[in-house]
Amino acid sequence: MAWLWLIAGGLFEIGFTTCLRNADGFRHVGWTLGFLASVSLSMLLLEVAARSIPMGTAYAVWTGIGALGTVLTGILFYGEVATPLRLLLILGAVGCIAGLKLTAGH
Repeated sequence: MAWLWLIAGGLFEIGFTTCLRNADGFRHVGWTLGFLASVSLSMLLLEVAARSIPMGTAYAVWTGIGALGTVLTGILFYGEVATPLRLLLILGAVGCIAGLKLTAGH
């Protein structure tokens, strides 16, 4: 169950980075409230997951999900560049995250 909490926390991290991009210096109330809710839930879920998953692994996976999701959100919704090298590096990050999960119990 801890891994599900961790994945959910990573997804909320994508939410808070997306809200942060649109908050316009925290002048847009809706996006600012979305940011505050997302960052709070993301941190809470990381803390809950880290009770059962080693903290270093939990943090690396949490930030990896957030970074990967934020990059993909930028490419898909904000017109950021998707060069072959950038996509290859994203796949490398996914491989590293998967490796951390697979070796967490060892």
